[in-house]
Amino acid sequence: MSIVTFYRGDPANTPKPNMPAHLGANAIITWDGKLLLERRQDSDTWGLVGGGVKKTESSQQGMIREIYEELGLRVKPEQLTKLQVYGEPGRVAAFQDGSIWRMVIVVYGLSLTQEPVLRISAESRQLRFFSREELKTIEIAVTHQDIVEDWFVNKNQIFEKKSPN
Repeated sequence: MSIVTFYRGDPANTPKPNMPAHLGANAIITWDGKLLLERRQDSDTWGLVGGGVKKTESSQQGMIREIYEELGLRVKPEQLTKLQVYGEPGRVAAFQDGSIWRMVIVVYGLSLTQEPVLRISAESRQLRFFSREELKTIEIAVTHQDIVEDWFVNKNQIFEKKSPN
């Protein structure tokens, strides 16, 4: 049973946020030309690794923590490339408890040079690397669909040009 429903670009059906904007960090993690996604426990959809940034963290610190919590991987700040911020008003998460959050997501890139040994956290049902073709067969959280597509369209420019953290 889903405890969260995601919305993006559907103003007629998106509930109005009743909580402050929520800052999150998600990662485009790649290995061998494929993208890592997690099958989420809370919505049974696939999404990028990441989550909420704590009040005392920078978005980069939050991303490093989330990668460790969700995958068991230790990464250094210099391994992450800040790619883009997705923060349009219609990116919303509505939870069973009635809280509705507008999501502002800072996306980081992490390109792995060898196949990682991953640990599945309690937040995930499954972890898997996907090619662009394979993504057509799964349901990706609507709040991550455009981020994933942007990466596949622009990946060569993104990882050749490092942006500041």
